[in-house]
Amino acid sequence: MAGCAHCGIALDIVGNQVGRRDTCPGCGKELRSCRNCRHFDERAPKQCKEPFAEVPSDKNSANFCDLYQLGEGGRSDKPAQDALLSAAEALFKKR
Repeated sequence: MAGCAHCGIALDIVGNQVGRRDTCPGCGKELRSCRNCRHFDERAPKQCKEPFAEVPSDKNSANFCDLYQLGEGGRSDKPAQDALLSAAEALFKKR
């Protein structure tokens, strides 16, 4: 299920039907932004996994990217990252 990358709320959107002016019902941020795209990756060059994208400098604002596809939200893997970090910290914790 799609989710907002800004607030994490689940979005009930069928397919990729996100207009440039659509906003999140939870936080009011624009949905058609890089951070809400499935190609967004902070570790990738230009923070986009799509090599042919013309990536805008503002990743939080709506844009006209033809390659935009609604993703699961930037927070979708946050619980997994937190669990891994906690496990790593537990390994090095002094007893």
